[in-house]
Amino acid sequence: MENDIICIGCGSRLQSEDVTKAGYLPASALKKAIEDERADVYCQRCFRLRHYNEIMPVELNNDDFLNLLNSLANKKALIVNVVDLFDFSNSILTSLKRFVGDNDFILVGNKFDLFPKNSRQSRIKDWMRQEANRMGLYPKEVFLISAAKQKYLDELIEYLNKASTDRDVYFVGTTNVGKSTLINAIIDKMGDIKDLITTSRFPGTTLDRIEIPLDNGHFLVDTPGIMTKNQLATYLDAKDLALVSPKKPLKPATYQLLPGNTLFLGGLGRIDYVKGESTSFTVYVPREVYVHRTKLEKADEFYQKHFGEMLTPPKTTKDLPEMKGKEFKTTYKSDLLFGGIGFITVPEGCVVKAYTPGQIGLGIRRALI
Repeated sequence: MENDIICIGCGSRLQSEDVTKAGYLPASALKKAIEDERADVYCQRCFRLRHYNEIMPVELNNDDFLNLLNSLANKKALIVNVVDLFDFSNSILTSLKRFVGDNDFILVGNKFDLFPKNSRQSRIKDWMRQEANRMGLYPKEVFLISAAKQKYLDELIEYLNKASTDRDVYFVGTTNVGKSTLINAIIDKMGDIKDLITTSRFPGTTLDRIEIPLDNGHFLVDTPGIMTKNQLATYLDAKDLALVSPKKPLKPATYQLLPGNTLFLGGLGRIDYVKGESTSFTVYVPREVYVHRTKLEKADEFYQKHFGEMLTPPKTTKDLPEMKGKEFKTTYKSDLLFGGIGFITVPEGCVVKAYTPGQIGLGIRRALI
Protein backbone atom coordinates (compact mmCIF):
# COMPACT_ATOMS: atom_id res chain seq x y z
CA MET A 1 0.00 0.00 0.00
CA GLU A 2 2.94 2.29 0.69
CA ASN A 3 3.93 2.06 -2.96
CA ASP A 4 0.65 3.73 -3.95
CA ILE A 5 1.46 6.93 -2.06
CA ILE A 6 3.92 9.43 -3.52
CA CYS A 7 5.45 12.63 -2.21
CA ILE A 8 3.81 15.53 -4.04
CA GLY A 9 7.04 17.53 -3.68
CA CYS A 10 9.62 15.29 -5.36
CA GLY A 11 7.58 12.42 -6.81
CA SER A 12 9.23 9.68 -4.74
CA ARG A 13 7.20 6.75 -3.44
CA LEU A 14 6.81 7.09 0.32
CA GLN A 15 8.45 4.49 2.57
CA SER A 16 9.42 4.24 6.24
CA GLU A 17 12.16 1.59 6.10
CA ASP A 18 15.31 3.52 5.11
CA VAL A 19 16.00 7.17 5.98
CA THR A 20 18.84 7.30 3.40
CA LYS A 21 16.56 6.46 0.47
CA ALA A 22 14.16 8.70 -1.43
CA GLY A 23 10.63 9.12 -0.09
CA TYR A 24 11.37 8.45 3.60
CA LEU A 25 8.66 9.35 6.09
CA PRO A 26 8.54 8.21 9.75
CA ALA A 27 6.19 5.25 10.22
CA SER A 28 3.70 7.23 12.32
CA ALA A 29 3.42 9.97 9.67
CA LEU A 30 3.11 7.40 6.90
CA LYS A 31 0.33 5.63 8.77
CA LYS A 32 -1.62 8.92 8.98
CA ALA A 33 -1.11 9.46 5.25
CA ILE A 34 -2.45 5.99 4.49
CA GLU A 35 -5.51 6.57 6.70
CA ASP A 36 -6.30 9.99 5.18
CA GLU A 37 -6.48 9.48 1.41
CA ARG A 38 -7.26 13.17 0.81
CA ALA A 39 -4.10 14.48 2.51
CA ASP A 40 -1.29 16.01 0.47
CA VAL A 41 1.87 14.40 1.81
CA TYR A 42 5.52 15.44 1.58
CA CYS A 43 8.42 13.15 2.41
CA GLN A 44 10.70 14.19 5.27
CA ARG A 45 13.32 15.49 2.82
CA CYS A 46 10.87 17.78 0.99
CA PHE A 47 9.33 18.97 4.25
CA ARG A 48 12.71 20.09 5.63
CA LEU A 49 13.69 21.59 2.28
CA ARG A 50 10.49 23.63 2.01
CA HIS A 51 10.33 24.85 5.61
CA TYR A 52 13.97 25.04 6.69
CA ASN A 53 15.87 25.23 3.36
CA GLU A 54 17.79 22.18 4.59
CA ILE A 55 18.93 19.45 2.24
CA MET A 56 18.90 15.81 3.37
CA PRO A 57 21.13 13.58 1.24
CA VAL A 58 19.51 10.55 -0.40
CA GLU A 59 20.80 7.89 -2.73
CA LEU A 60 20.23 8.96 -6.33
CA ASN A 61 20.61 6.88 -9.48
CA ASN A 62 21.19 8.61 -12.81
CA ASP A 63 20.51 5.33 -14.64
CA ASP A 64 16.89 5.37 -13.44
CA PHE A 65 16.51 8.95 -14.65
CA LEU A 66 17.97 8.12 -18.07
CA ASN A 67 15.72 5.06 -18.41
CA LEU A 68 12.73 7.29 -17.72
CA LEU A 69 13.87 9.76 -20.40
CA ASN A 70 14.60 7.00 -22.91
CA SER A 71 10.99 5.85 -22.64
CA LEU A 72 9.82 9.15 -24.15
CA ALA A 73 10.61 7.96 -27.68
CA ASN A 74 7.65 5.56 -27.38
CA LYS A 75 5.20 8.25 -26.26
CA LYS A 76 3.39 11.03 -28.08
CA ALA A 77 4.81 14.03 -26.25
CA LEU A 78 6.26 17.51 -26.45
CA ILE A 79 9.71 17.64 -24.84
CA VAL A 80 10.72 20.89 -23.10
CA ASN A 81 14.47 21.11 -22.40
CA VAL A 82 14.98 23.80 -19.75
CA VAL A 83 18.52 25.21 -19.81
CA ASP A 84 20.49 27.64 -17.65
CA LEU A 85 21.52 30.64 -19.77
CA PHE A 86 24.60 31.05 -17.57
CA ASP A 87 25.70 27.46 -18.16
CA PHE A 88 24.16 26.70 -21.53
CA SER A 89 26.62 24.19 -23.01
CA ASN A 90 26.61 22.08 -19.84
CA SER A 91 22.88 22.25 -19.11
CA ILE A 92 21.56 21.46 -22.59
CA LEU A 93 20.93 17.72 -22.91
CA THR A 94 23.16 16.66 -25.80
CA SER A 95 21.62 13.17 -25.54
CA LEU A 96 18.21 14.65 -26.34
CA LYS A 97 18.21 13.40 -29.94
CA ARG A 98 18.55 9.84 -28.60
CA PHE A 99 15.34 9.79 -26.55
CA VAL A 100 13.08 12.34 -28.29
CA GLY A 101 12.21 9.97 -31.14
CA ASP A 102 9.76 11.58 -33.56
CA ASN A 103 8.51 14.04 -30.94
CA ASP A 104 8.99 17.80 -31.16
CA PHE A 105 11.16 19.49 -28.60
CA ILE A 106 11.67 23.11 -27.62
CA LEU A 107 14.42 24.95 -25.76
CA VAL A 108 13.57 27.20 -22.81
CA GLY A 109 16.41 29.42 -21.59
CA ASN A 110 15.94 30.28 -17.92
CA LYS A 111 17.30 33.27 -15.93
CA PHE A 112 16.96 35.78 -18.77
CA ASP A 113 16.05 38.41 -16.15
CA LEU A 114 19.65 38.21 -14.86
CA PHE A 115 21.18 39.33 -18.16
CA PRO A 116 22.05 43.05 -18.36
CA LYS A 117 19.03 45.17 -19.27
CA ASN A 118 20.37 46.09 -22.72
CA SER A 119 20.47 42.42 -23.80
CA ARG A 120 18.57 41.62 -26.99
CA GLN A 121 16.30 38.58 -26.92
CA SER A 122 16.74 37.88 -30.63
CA ARG A 123 20.52 37.74 -30.32
CA ILE A 124 20.43 35.34 -27.37
CA LYS A 125 17.86 33.11 -29.10
CA ASP A 126 19.99 32.98 -32.24
CA TRP A 127 23.01 31.97 -30.18
CA MET A 128 21.01 29.24 -28.40
CA ARG A 129 19.73 27.84 -31.70
CA GLN A 130 23.18 27.91 -33.31
CA GLU A 131 24.75 26.12 -30.35
CA ALA A 132 21.99 23.50 -30.34
CA ASN A 133 22.40 22.98 -34.11
CA ARG A 134 26.14 22.55 -33.63
CA MET A 135 25.36 19.68 -31.24
CA GLY A 136 23.00 18.08 -33.78
CA LEU A 137 19.85 19.34 -32.02
CA TYR A 138 17.09 21.22 -33.87
CA PRO A 139 14.51 22.73 -31.51
CA LYS A 140 11.11 23.61 -32.95
CA GLU A 141 10.99 26.82 -30.90
CA VAL A 142 13.24 28.76 -28.51
CA PHE A 143 11.95 30.74 -25.51
CA LEU A 144 13.57 32.99 -22.91
CA ILE A 145 12.00 33.15 -19.46
CA SER A 146 12.56 33.85 -15.77
CA ALA A 147 11.07 31.04 -13.71
CA ALA A 148 11.89 32.56 -10.32
CA LYS A 149 10.46 35.99 -11.18
CA GLN A 150 7.60 34.54 -13.29
CA LYS A 151 8.48 36.86 -16.18
CA TYR A 152 8.28 36.40 -19.97
CA LEU A 153 6.02 33.36 -19.52
CA ASP A 154 2.94 34.34 -21.54
CA GLU A 155 4.32 33.34 -24.94
CA LEU A 156 5.52 29.98 -23.62
CA ILE A 157 2.22 29.24 -21.85
CA GLU A 158 0.26 30.05 -25.02
CA TYR A 159 2.48 27.65 -26.97
CA LEU A 160 2.10 24.87 -24.37
CA ASN A 161 -1.69 25.30 -24.28
CA LYS A 162 -1.87 24.63 -28.01
CA ALA A 163 0.73 21.85 -27.99
CA SER A 164 -0.89 19.94 -25.10
CA THR A 165 -4.28 19.45 -26.79
CA ASP A 166 -3.21 16.04 -28.12
CA ARG A 167 -0.16 15.07 -26.02
CA ASP A 168 1.56 15.32 -22.66
CA VAL A 169 4.34 17.84 -22.05
CA TYR A 170 7.57 16.56 -20.48
CA PHE A 171 10.00 18.99 -18.85
CA VAL A 172 13.58 17.68 -18.88
CA GLY A 173 16.98 19.09 -17.96
CA THR A 174 20.05 18.82 -15.82
CA THR A 175 19.94 19.68 -12.12
CA ASN A 176 19.69 23.26 -10.88
CA VAL A 177 18.32 24.83 -14.10
CA GLY A 178 14.97 25.87 -12.59
CA LYS A 179 12.79 23.19 -14.18
CA SER A 180 10.48 22.58 -11.22
CA THR A 181 10.36 26.31 -10.47
CA LEU A 182 9.17 26.91 -14.05
CA ILE A 183 6.38 24.34 -13.76
CA ASN A 184 5.25 25.90 -10.48
CA ALA A 185 5.26 29.33 -12.16
CA ILE A 186 3.15 28.02 -15.05
CA ILE A 187 0.66 26.41 -12.66
CA ASP A 188 0.50 29.65 -10.66
CA LYS A 189 -0.06 31.72 -13.82
CA MET A 190 -2.88 29.38 -14.82
CA GLY A 191 -4.55 30.09 -11.47
CA ASP A 192 -4.12 26.61 -10.02
CA ILE A 193 -2.28 25.27 -6.97
CA LYS A 194 0.71 27.35 -5.89
CA ASP A 195 4.15 25.86 -5.09
CA LEU A 196 3.06 22.26 -5.59
CA ILE A 197 6.51 20.92 -6.46
CA THR A 198 9.48 21.20 -4.11
CA THR A 199 12.06 23.58 -5.56
CA SER A 200 15.44 24.77 -4.34
CA ARG A 201 18.91 25.69 -5.56
CA PHE A 202 20.17 22.26 -4.48
CA PRO A 203 20.81 19.65 -7.19
CA GLY A 204 18.54 16.62 -7.34
CA THR A 205 15.31 17.97 -5.83
CA THR A 206 12.84 16.09 -8.07
CA LEU A 207 13.52 12.39 -7.53
CA ASP A 208 10.84 10.82 -9.71
CA ARG A 209 8.38 12.03 -12.33
CA ILE A 210 5.56 14.29 -11.14
CA GLU A 211 2.41 14.50 -13.27
CA ILE A 212 0.20 17.60 -13.13
CA PRO A 213 -3.21 17.05 -14.80
CA LEU A 214 -4.51 19.64 -17.25
CA ASP A 215 -8.15 20.45 -18.04
CA ASN A 216 -7.75 18.89 -21.50
CA GLY A 217 -6.99 15.44 -20.09
CA HIS A 218 -3.23 15.60 -20.65
CA PHE A 219 -0.38 16.25 -18.22
CA LEU A 220 2.57 18.50 -17.50
CA VAL A 221 5.29 16.10 -16.36
CA ASP A 222 8.30 17.15 -14.27
CA THR A 223 11.15 14.65 -14.61
CA PRO A 224 14.20 14.30 -12.35
CA GLY A 225 17.16 16.51 -13.17
CA ILE A 226 20.12 14.66 -14.63
CA MET A 227 23.24 15.12 -12.54
CA THR A 228 26.47 15.72 -14.45
CA LYS A 229 30.07 16.25 -13.41
CA ASN A 230 30.23 19.01 -16.05
CA GLN A 231 28.39 21.48 -13.79
CA LEU A 232 29.96 23.40 -10.93
CA ALA A 233 26.72 22.96 -8.97
CA THR A 234 27.63 19.29 -8.57
CA TYR A 235 30.70 20.21 -6.53
CA LEU A 236 29.56 23.20 -4.45
CA ASP A 237 27.81 23.05 -1.10
CA ALA A 238 24.61 24.95 -0.40
CA LYS A 239 26.24 28.15 0.87
CA ASP A 240 28.67 28.45 -2.04
CA LEU A 241 25.98 27.59 -4.56
CA ALA A 242 23.88 30.43 -3.16
CA LEU A 243 26.77 32.87 -3.70
CA VAL A 244 27.45 31.95 -7.34
CA SER A 245 23.76 31.81 -8.29
CA PRO A 246 22.95 35.39 -9.41
CA LYS A 247 19.88 36.96 -7.83
CA LYS A 248 19.94 40.34 -9.58
CA PRO A 249 20.80 41.38 -13.16
CA LEU A 250 24.55 41.25 -13.69
CA LYS A 251 26.17 44.67 -13.85
CA PRO A 252 29.30 45.11 -15.98
CA ALA A 253 32.59 45.80 -14.19
CA THR A 254 35.38 46.99 -16.53
CA TYR A 255 39.07 46.36 -15.88
CA GLN A 256 41.93 47.86 -17.90
CA LEU A 257 44.46 45.10 -18.53
CA LEU A 258 47.94 44.75 -19.98
CA PRO A 259 49.49 41.49 -21.16
CA GLY A 260 50.86 39.84 -18.03
CA ASN A 261 47.78 40.69 -15.92
CA THR A 262 45.46 38.16 -14.30
CA LEU A 263 41.87 38.46 -13.12
CA PHE A 264 40.48 36.06 -10.51
CA LEU A 265 36.74 35.37 -10.23
CA GLY A 266 36.80 34.37 -6.58
CA GLY A 267 38.39 30.94 -6.32
CA LEU A 268 36.35 29.47 -9.19
CA GLY A 269 37.66 31.28 -12.25
CA ARG A 270 40.77 32.94 -13.60
CA ILE A 271 41.80 34.64 -16.84
CA ASP A 272 45.40 35.42 -17.82
CA TYR A 273 45.99 38.10 -20.46
CA VAL A 274 48.76 36.49 -22.51
CA LYS A 275 49.12 38.65 -25.63
CA GLY A 276 47.59 41.82 -27.07
CA GLU A 277 47.36 45.58 -26.61
CA SER A 278 46.40 47.45 -23.45
CA THR A 279 42.62 47.08 -23.41
CA SER A 280 39.54 46.70 -21.22
CA PHE A 281 37.89 43.45 -20.19
CA THR A 282 34.27 43.60 -18.99
CA VAL A 283 33.29 41.16 -16.25
CA TYR A 284 29.74 39.88 -15.69
CA VAL A 285 29.53 37.83 -12.49
CA PRO A 286 27.30 37.89 -9.36
CA ARG A 287 28.14 40.60 -6.84
CA GLU A 288 29.09 37.96 -4.28
CA VAL A 289 31.98 36.71 -6.45
CA TYR A 290 35.12 38.63 -5.50
CA VAL A 291 37.05 39.87 -8.57
CA HIS A 292 40.76 40.54 -8.05
CA ARG A 293 43.41 41.81 -10.47
CA THR A 294 47.07 40.89 -10.03
CA LYS A 295 50.22 40.21 -12.05
CA LEU A 296 50.47 36.90 -13.89
CA GLU A 297 53.90 36.17 -12.40
CA LYS A 298 52.38 36.27 -8.90
CA ALA A 299 49.04 34.63 -9.72
CA ASP A 300 49.80 31.03 -8.72
CA GLU A 301 51.26 32.07 -5.37
CA PHE A 302 48.37 34.47 -4.76
CA TYR A 303 45.84 31.73 -5.45
CA GLN A 304 47.52 29.25 -3.10
CA LYS A 305 47.68 31.83 -0.32
CA HIS A 306 44.21 33.36 -0.57
CA PHE A 307 41.93 30.62 -1.92
CA GLY A 308 38.88 30.26 0.32
CA GLU A 309 39.65 33.49 2.18
CA MET A 310 40.00 36.55 -0.08
CA LEU A 311 39.26 34.48 -3.18
CA THR A 312 35.69 33.39 -2.50
CA PRO A 313 33.50 31.63 -3.33
CA PRO A 314 34.06 28.82 -2.58
CA LYS A 315 34.55 28.92 1.14
CA THR A 316 34.85 25.13 1.32
CA THR A 317 37.03 22.95 -0.89
CA LYS A 318 35.63 19.43 -0.67
CA ASP A 319 35.80 17.46 -3.93
CA LEU A 320 36.58 20.54 -6.02
CA PRO A 321 38.82 19.63 -9.01
CA GLU A 322 42.12 21.42 -9.52
CA MET A 323 42.15 24.59 -11.63
CA LYS A 324 42.92 23.80 -15.28
CA GLY A 325 43.39 26.30 -18.09
CA LYS A 326 42.61 26.54 -21.80
CA GLU A 327 43.98 29.12 -24.24
CA PHE A 328 41.70 31.17 -26.49
CA LYS A 329 42.43 33.69 -29.26
CA THR A 330 39.68 36.18 -30.03
CA THR A 331 39.20 36.93 -33.72
CA TYR A 332 36.21 39.14 -32.88
CA LYS A 333 34.70 40.66 -29.74
CA SER A 334 33.93 37.59 -27.63
CA ASP A 335 32.50 36.39 -24.35
CA LEU A 336 34.75 34.02 -22.39
CA LEU A 337 32.35 31.66 -20.61
CA PHE A 338 32.77 30.48 -17.03
CA GLY A 339 29.77 28.16 -16.83
CA GLY A 340 27.83 28.55 -13.61
CA ILE A 341 29.70 31.76 -12.69
CA GLY A 342 29.30 34.30 -15.50
CA PHE A 343 31.31 35.58 -18.46
CA ILE A 344 33.98 38.13 -19.44
CA THR A 345 33.76 40.17 -22.64
CA VAL A 346 37.14 40.33 -24.40
CA PRO A 347 37.99 42.54 -27.43
CA GLU A 348 39.20 41.00 -30.70
CA GLY A 349 42.89 40.27 -31.18
CA CYS A 350 43.61 39.00 -27.67
CA VAL A 351 45.25 35.77 -26.51
CA VAL A 352 44.01 34.70 -23.08
CA LYS A 353 44.14 31.61 -20.92
CA ALA A 354 41.03 30.89 -18.88
CA TYR A 355 40.83 28.56 -15.89
CA THR A 356 38.09 26.85 -13.90
CA PRO A 357 38.15 23.77 -11.64
CA GLY A 358 38.78 20.89 -14.06
CA GLN A 359 38.03 23.25 -17.01
CA ILE A 360 34.34 22.91 -16.10
CA GLY A 361 32.15 25.36 -18.03
CA LEU A 362 34.92 26.94 -20.12
CA GLY A 363 33.88 28.19 -23.55
CA ILE A 364 33.74 31.11 -25.95
CA ARG A 365 31.04 32.76 -28.07
CA ARG A 366 30.60 35.92 -30.12
CA ALA A 367 29.80 38.70 -27.64
CA LEU A 368 26.08 38.95 -26.93
CA ILE A 369 26.18 42.51 -25.55
